[in-house]
Amino acid sequence: MIDIIPSLPVAYELLPDRLHERLTAAAEQEGLLDVAYRTLDTPVGSLLLAATAQGLVKVAFDRQDHDAVLAALASAISPRILRAPARLDPVVRQLDEYFTGGRRSFDVPLDFRLARGFRLSVLEHLPEIEYGRTESYSQVATAAGSPKAVRAVGTACALNPLPVVVPCHRVVRSDGSYGQYAGGEEAKRVLLTMEAA
Repeated sequence: MIDIIPSLPVAYELLPDRLHERLTAAAEQEGLLDVAYRTLDTPVGSLLLAATAQGLVKVAFDRQDHDAVLAALASAISPRILRAPARLDPVVRQLDEYFTGGRRSFDVPLDFRLARGFRLSVLEHLPEIEYGRTESYSQVATAAGSPKAVRAVGTACALNPLPVVVPCHRVVRSDGSYGQYAGGEEAKRVLLTMEAA
């Protein structure tokens, strides 16, 4: 049995590669790897990707502090977190295709356990917004079943645990301005400009 240190998920990045690979494989085999993570360099900065056995559970931008995100995942899901890139290979492949213009939507399993209620309804609608298109917060509120919940849509987008993959960047203000975005206004501009090209 492997004892994974719950409070130090990032400490395993310091292990020699071969030892780390053996530890990760053993943890996976023993059913002790609840959350696998890795980072990916993209045109919108370094993204932290995390997945459970059910699917992708978190995408976080640099500005969200990856260490803080890992600590929050340890608290919300499980402290058994390891850098285990292989589990995220399909996500990385699709993100690479997206950023090079070869993919317009994502087809990977998603774990929505970090969203509930109306927020989840909003997130489930977002992939329906076509690549290269946008919707206003008001349009999304109506599509999610609560036309007056415009501010709640803003909150759902701001707290979206899966930005880029679940495209909250396609939600804009009714005047067409960007509004808030977890990755910052520049990241939202890059994504929308790339999709509009």
